[in-house]
Amino acid sequence: MSTPWLVRVGAVGWQHPAWQGTFYPDDLPDDWLLSYYNTQYRAAYLPAAAWQAVPAGTWSQWLYDTREDFHFVLEPGGPAIAPPLSERVQLADPAWAAAHLWWLDDAPDLRALAQRIARHAARGEPLYVISRSANLAAMEAADTLRQVMGY
Repeated sequence: MSTPWLVRVGAVGWQHPAWQGTFYPDDLPDDWLLSYYNTQYRAAYLPAAAWQAVPAGTWSQWLYDTREDFHFVLEPGGPAIAPPLSERVQLADPAWAAAHLWWLDDAPDLRALAQRIARHAARGEPLYVISRSANLAAMEAADTLRQVMGY
């Protein structure tokens, strides 16, 4: 792995109206949301329909607007559209997802998450902790756990 981030916490997407005025400042322009989001979290999961509709130029901008340690995790789609080529873009095929993806909403138990993090740390493999519902409280708790564990 090219970065020190063993555990990457994030959400499905970063454009959530409920976050406006709570997570995002009220006056933040829409085209700055990703830049702001990546200052707090290190991953975003994108459904196939969302990422496959994104032009190459937008992908270039997203990669430019995010830190070098920020990753995009992509839901697999049809074979007609290939994901962008970047070490910061991961296609979450079923085998990879089973090994590296923790759905925070499905398994919010922080003790179980800590055990999973410890197993990944022992193998030196990354773990992506993603909230489907964009639950900021759960994401913050998972990120605090990551920090307390030193990852």
